Amino acid sequence: MNISGDVAIVTGAGGTGCGRAIAVRFATRGSAVVVSDINEAGGQETVRLIEQGGGRAVFFRADVRKDSQVRDLVSFAEATLGGVTVLVNNASAPHGEGIEDWMDSIETDLLGAIYATRWAVEAMRKRGGGAIVNMASISALWHGRKTPGGFPGFDMAKAAMIRLTTRLAPLAHQDNIRVNCLAPGWIATDAPRQYWESLTPSERIERGVPSRLLSVGSGREEG
Repeated sequence: MNISGDVAIVTGAGGTGCGRAIAVRFATRGSAVVVSDINEAGGQETVRLIEQGGGRAVFFRADVRKDSQVRDLVSFAEATLGGVTVLVNNASAPHGEGIEDWMDSIETDLLGAIYATRWAVEAMRKRGGGAIVNMASISALWHGRKTPGGFPGFDMAKAAMIRLTTRLAPLAHQDNIRVNCLAPGWIATDAPRQYWESLTPSERIERGVPSRLLSVGSGREEG
């Protein structure tokens, strides 16, 4: 698929995990990329990596929990790069286990995606269509959380992301805007890898932890 000429916004692209890998991949395939995060240093590093590889990227700081900042993010993409054709709702909050922490994930992972989708759809209509990718998780699926524990706020937000995606399916016919959702398994970013490495193979089986992790850069399994 040749996506040259596309303008992609990737939220949560200032860390060392999925967002950065997604942004870099879009750039290598010919898209101009708007890297967004609250981590300015990390976001600028993602831009540097893209430019180092011959791609085109700009950074815009936006806290996706704030609707006005997300609106400004989309407006920036339009003013700077001429529009928006792709949105990847990847931003995710640190995961807390207590009920008092649930809203961190709800506000970032779910509400942030709703805000971004709202404004991106308006921009995509101007360009005659586009694509939205929502990042969920296997933990949101019926078979994804088999044992007690995990992060309830995260699981709820990601389950809602799946329903958000299905609810927006008519946009494909109405406005030529495709909306899809990815629900990956455990990915070898820092926190999951550290926890995974702390367990023996038998402990992984007992706790429902996968025997292998997905690679951030390639999608292949590690371990």
